[in-house]
Amino acid sequence: MRIAIVGTGVSGLVAAHALHRDHEVTVYEADTRVGGHANTVDVEVGGVIHAVDTGFIVYNDPNYPGFTALLRELGVETQPTEMSFSVTNAGSGLEYRGSNLNTLFAQRRNLTRPSFFRLVTEIVRFNRAARRLVVNEPRWQASDRLPTTGGDDGTSDESIEKFLRRGRYSQSFVEQFLVPFGSAIWSADPSTFTRFPMRSYARFMDNHGLLGLPGRAQWRTITGGSRAYVEALVAPFADRIRLATAVHKVVADPSDRAASKIEVLTDLGPERFDRVIIAAHSDQALEMLADPSASERSVLGSISYQPNTATLHTDARLLPNSRLARASWNYWIDPGGRRATVTYWMNALQAITSERPILLTLNRADAIDPKLVLAEFEYQHPVFDLAAIRAQQRRREIQGARGIYFVGAYWGYGFHEDGVQSALEVARAIRDER
Repeated sequence: MRIAIVGTGVSGLVAAHALHRDHEVTVYEADTRVGGHANTVDVEVGGVIHAVDTGFIVYNDPNYPGFTALLRELGVETQPTEMSFSVTNAGSGLEYRGSNLNTLFAQRRNLTRPSFFRLVTEIVRFNRAARRLVVNEPRWQASDRLPTTGGDDGTSDESIEKFLRRGRYSQSFVEQFLVPFGSAIWSADPSTFTRFPMRSYARFMDNHGLLGLPGRAQWRTITGGSRAYVEALVAPFADRIRLATAVHKVVADPSDRAASKIEVLTDLGPERFDRVIIAAHSDQALEMLADPSASERSVLGSISYQPNTATLHTDARLLPNSRLARASWNYWIDPGGRRATVTYWMNALQAITSERPILLTLNRADAIDPKLVLAEFEYQHPVFDLAAIRAQQRRREIQGARGIYFVGAYWGYGFHEDGVQSALEVARAIRDER
């Protein structure tokens, strides 16, 4: 079959990887590069060039089985990385890092503060309660990783916010731990994060070993940056990728799918294909459809996105004041802020040695010395509210209808493995058509 794939993020590239040997595949990309959120850039610091990731950075073997298998197949080198998390509250001056007791009490005065001990106690209580919610759920099995609102105890659709009220958690716990932690992971709006369905949150955290249990997975990063895996992945079908070729519309024949032909419209004119895989954000995919069905409008239109500005820089003031509190991920509490404000310490994450710290900061460009800015990027991240998760559970209503498939990390929790599994699922569906 002739198959068009629109978009070269991880989902589009994995779909092309899975299908190009048996089909005539054409890949469209609006940008001048491939990779999507796998975006490595070269920066010079102190006369030395460093390859720094600015989107996708880390993964682990247990929770990324599809991606891990892909790296193994491609022979891509990886290395262990140090994952840690800190919080800085500019209003109160609080700083802590949740790695061990020494960093938790990075500010020694917290040893005599009852309020800080209450915070720690509530973290432990919340994690235990979250584990109980999903104690009977099976562990993830590859593609079986979609968020769920399941449960027969009357709390199936309960939001984090309602769960917190029911458990009588303090506002201090919410503001100084839960929202920073969740907003940092999903690059989410802090003011609305607690609308996230509680069971989905608990399932993700439990599978990633982030609910306080020992034995967390070893996180890893791609040696030389994520572009190393992208380059290896596209090598066999690089001649089939059309860069700087935006798809304006996808026009499907409303007749029977088996006999349909789909037109892909670009500045080069229309081209006809047997199947089209749209590997763009769900809102972008919906915009591409010339005549979307009611189901496509409902499902794709139910997932919204959060814009985030990522600034690559060397301004050390964006790290916590206490060296003990400095972590791989450093969250800055911005009262009333509507975007996650977190600084990734790329030296720790990618084992980079440089004379100045290399930092990637989300949504605090105004606090960074302009002379120390290396680059700036705009990213969009899915918002996983109840409407989005219900839409995910309906994805089979639209997959393959009129010969059009939709792939992307938005079908899961928004991470690289979700994109991989989405692509593999669609590739299997196309192979099963034969």
